[in-house]
Amino acid sequence: MKKTILSIIAVITIVTFMSGCGPSARLPVAERQALVRKMEAETLERLYKEVNAAEKKIKNAAGYGTFANANVNLVFVSAGGGYGSVVDNLTGQRTYMKMALGGVGLGLGAKDYRQVLIFHSREILDKFTEVGWEFGGHADAAAKAGESGGEISGEGAIGSDIEVYSMTESGLALQATVAGTKYWQDENLN
Repeated sequence: MKKTILSIIAVITIVTFMSGCGPSARLPVAERQALVRKMEAETLERLYKEVNAAEKKIKNAAGYGTFANANVNLVFVSAGGGYGSVVDNLTGQRTYMKMALGGVGLGLGAKDYRQVLIFHSREILDKFTEVGWEFGGHADAAAKAGESGGEISGEGAIGSDIEVYSMTESGLALQATVAGTKYWQDENLN
């Protein structure tokens, strides 16, 4: 009975938390696209300040993606969602995307973070924008409140052709989860 109540509370909390992720659908498409581009500019500016080689890597890559994510961990369940875009460096084409994360494992807390993906091959860039799956284990500890604390981590490569950087914006989370993340095109913004 106690597990059932906790599970119900966890699901309600996660759904409530995730409903606020991303630019409001009430805004016109052009304004939502502008908010995604603004998030991208701010995220890249921070990454370039904190990781010296990042700007050169992005410039020389097939493309890159930037995402704003919110993640909640409640004991055995992890869920999150977000939005962003992927830019093809050759054509300049921007593909607006959404993302969702779900997993199981030990965790407690919530965090807001930014993620930059660097695509080192055209094949992987094209595949990501069409299919977009990522699956892997994740363990971290992050704390930030206001302007103090924080985290930036290079999570390495997903395969050998995608390099990932995550930067905590706010929140407090301790987690050791196996999570699957799905990225897909945002039909309303493309």
